[in-house]
Amino acid sequence: MSDNNIKTDNNSQNSANRPQDVASNPNAIEALNQYLKSAAGTREGRSIPPLEKWHPEQVADMDLVIKANGEWWHEGGQMTRESLVSLFATILWKEENNGVVEYFLKTPVQKLRIQVEDAPLLINDVGIVKEANHSWLEFTTTTGDVVRLDDEHPITLQTYTADDSADNQADTQVKPYMPVRNGLTALIARNAFYHLTEIGELTERAGEIILTLQSGGQSYELSMPAG
Repeated sequence: MSDNNIKTDNNSQNSANRPQDVASNPNAIEALNQYLKSAAGTREGRSIPPLEKWHPEQVADMDLVIKANGEWWHEGGQMTRESLVSLFATILWKEENNGVVEYFLKTPVQKLRIQVEDAPLLINDVGIVKEANHSWLEFTTTTGDVVRLDDEHPITLQTYTADDSADNQADTQVKPYMPVRNGLTALIARNAFYHLTEIGELTERAGEIILTLQSGGQSYELSMPAG
C-alpha cells in the first residue's frame, strides 16, 4: 500500500484533535513489546487476540513500514528480531473508510497507524499435508500464520504498481495473493509460487497458462498470461 493511501487531515480547524504522532517516541516499540508479553499469559502459543472486539478511542501514527518484500522497518531501520515482528503481526488490523485502506497495530487502548507498501503478510513456504483422507495445500507466512487453500482462502492474481522515485517511473507487476485473517492479505513469495507450479498441473488454454491445484478434494484454477 503506497503512502497515498494514508489519510491526511487538511483541516487546520481540527489540528488540535489530531492524534499524537508517536513516530519520534523511541519507546513505542518497547511499549508494544511489553504489552504483548503481559498479554501472552492469557493466550496459548501464538494465538491471535480478539481484535474485532477491541474499540480503542486513541489513534496515533507510528513510523513503521511493512515493505513490499515483507521486511518491517521502524524509524528508518529494519526490525531484525523475527520473534518481535511475529508478535506484532498478531495485532495487525486493517480498516477501510470511504475507499481508503489503513493498517494499524491494535491494542485494547490504542491503534497505531502504520504504512504497508503492498501486502501486510508474506507467504514464504507451501507444503502438502494429509488429513481426513484428503491432501491439503498449506501455506505459512514469515510471521507464523498458517492457512490452507480452500473456498475461503483462494489464490488470486492482482496488479501491483511500485513507484520508483529514483527513476520517476512506475513498475507494474502481476502478483499472487491469498486472504489470511481479519481482512489481511498475504503475498505469495516468488520461490513459494514456483513451488506451487511444480506441485500443480500446468496446461495451456486460449492463450493462457492454467495452473490447477488440488486441495481438500477440490480443484482450483489460476489463469496466467502466456509468454
